[in-house]
Amino acid sequence: MKNTILIFFIALSISVFSQEHKTKRTTNLETITLGGGCYWCVEAVYENLDGIKSVVSGFSGGKTVNPTYDEVCTGTTGHAEVVQITYDKNTTDINEIFKVFFTVHDPTTLNRQGADIGTQYRSVIFYINEEQRKAAQNIIAELDKAKVYDSPIVTKVAPFTKFYKAENYHQNYFANNKNQPYCKMVIQPKIEKFEKVFKNKLKKKP
Repeated sequence: MKNTILIFFIALSISVFSQEHKTKRTTNLETITLGGGCYWCVEAVYENLDGIKSVVSGFSGGKTVNPTYDEVCTGTTGHAEVVQITYDKNTTDINEIFKVFFTVHDPTTLNRQGADIGTQYRSVIFYINEEQRKAAQNIIAELDKAKVYDSPIVTKVAPFTKFYKAENYHQNYFANNKNQPYCKMVIQPKIEKFEKVFKNKLKKKP
C-alpha cells in the first residue's frame, strides 16, 4: 500500500502540474483547516511546502469554546487537532494541499493515527468554500476508485465553523523539539516521505 500511494501521487502531481499553472492569478491568500492526527506532524510537513504562508496548530469541529490542549485530549470537547493553513494560490492550490494531506497520514483509520487514538485524532477536512469542498470530495473519490488504500477512506468533509489556536508551545513543535523521541520516531519519517513524493514542490531553504 505504501508504494501504491507513492506512485499514485507522483503520477498525479505530474499530470496536474501543467494545468495548475496555465493561468497566473493575482495574489490571493486562502485558508484551509485540516485534521490528520497529531497536529505536530501535519504542521511540520506543510511548513516545508512551497506556497504555504503560515501553518497554525489548533482545534476545530467541537462545541467547547476556547478549549485547552488538556481538555481536547479528554475527547469530550468534540474538537479535532487541526492545522489552519494559509496558502498563496499563485504558488500552490487546494489540490496540491490535499495530495500532501492524503500522502502523509492514514485516512482509513477511524479516530486514530498510529498510537494516537481518540476522536481528537480523526481525519477531517474543514472547507470554507465550494471549490475546497468539491476538490476534497473529488480526491477522496479518486483514491477510493483507484484502491490506493486497503480500506475505504473515512475522512470527513465538513464546513468550517471556528478555529481555536493551541497554546504557544504547540506551535512549530517539531522545529523546536527535533531531539524528542516522538519527533524522531513519528514526525521525521512523515517529513521524509513528503520530501520524497513532493521533492519539486519544497520551499527553498535560505
